[in-house]
Amino acid sequence: PAAAVDEFAGCKQIISPIPGTVYLKPNPDTPNFVSVGAQIDEGKVVCLIEAMKVFNEIKAEAGVKGAIKKILVQDGQAVEYGTVLFLVG
Repeated sequence: PAAAVDEFAGCKQIISPIPGTVYLKPNPDTPNFVSVGAQIDEGKVVCLIEAMKVFNEIKAEAGVKGAIKKILVQDGQAVEYGTVLFLVG
């Protein structure tokens, strides 16, 4: 539907720089790094991506700040390079 597209028009994307497994929280017993509505600034860690047993912090890039509008991945989901993880507006 067009309304759904318009809701996120103009949002910045946080994309996966590497293939791997997404983790939305630092460990299973803690809250997610971010949730919908959370305010973030450049450099904020938004998730981890595990690749070859190495956990990589995924941070908001330069110019990406505002509220998390949508989380497009689930904890434990496999992603590829270029997968859109979050929308920020």
